[in-house]
Amino acid sequence: MSEMTDKLLQERLRKVESILVTQARPTDEKSPYFELAKKFNLKVDFRPFIEVKGLDHRDFRRQKVDILAHTAIILTSRNAVDNFFRIAKELRIEIPIDMKYFCISEQTANYLQKYIVIRKRKIFVGQKTAADLEALILKHKSEKFLFPCSNIRSNEIPNLMNRNDLHLTEAIMYETVPADLSDLTEVFYDIICFYSPSGITSLDANFPNWQQNHTRLAAFGPTTAKAIRDAGYILDIEAPLPNAPSMTGALELYIKKANHLS
Repeated sequence: MSEMTDKLLQERLRKVESILVTQARPTDEKSPYFELAKKFNLKVDFRPFIEVKGLDHRDFRRQKVDILAHTAIILTSRNAVDNFFRIAKELRIEIPIDMKYFCISEQTANYLQKYIVIRKRKIFVGQKTAADLEALILKHKSEKFLFPCSNIRSNEIPNLMNRNDLHLTEAIMYETVPADLSDLTEVFYDIICFYSPSGITSLDANFPNWQQNHTRLAAFGPTTAKAIRDAGYILDIEAPLPNAPSMTGALELYIKKANHLS
């Protein structure tokens, strides 16, 4: 961080009383966001800035992807699971019982129960990231992999497959689009938290004349941080940090400093 940037961020340190989280409100009442609000007496609001829309099966057909020409599916989210089986149903495709499923996490694998009997299927589970899946995928090099994804996706899976010269077909089955925020008349918060570049796109699409002024912006992950800077905004809080691996952890460190509580 340059000396000038550090000085600017220090000048922007002001008391934090309100936070807007650009995600859906957690269903778990023990969420660290609620604990943060209680601990520092903050107003914390939740509002998703992006939404996922399933691609119409007629639009999917235009990609000329033959689902049954593949022997394995790579699933990286619940949205991928939902839309893969939705498209298959709409196209009246019966997924073979010997289809292999490579899931990025146990949570995604468990979600498959919504559509299939897990104990009767070949399911391979990573820990949390694409890198975790690599060893499992390399044990099945001869498979023809299908990757259900959004129109906006990270490069991790394609890069992994290209690096190992493996067969991969990307199939866009859903789209990540800006949510309609026209009812959100006020976006004057001390901190707004973003979790993907799409959130910044939504901010600009919904509020083209929005001025950052004293609002601090927080980003989770390097691509989100880059999107904030590329859009011409000041990034005040970046997560994860070595001593704060979560967004709430990074927020707590900042609030203690800004509210002179440390």
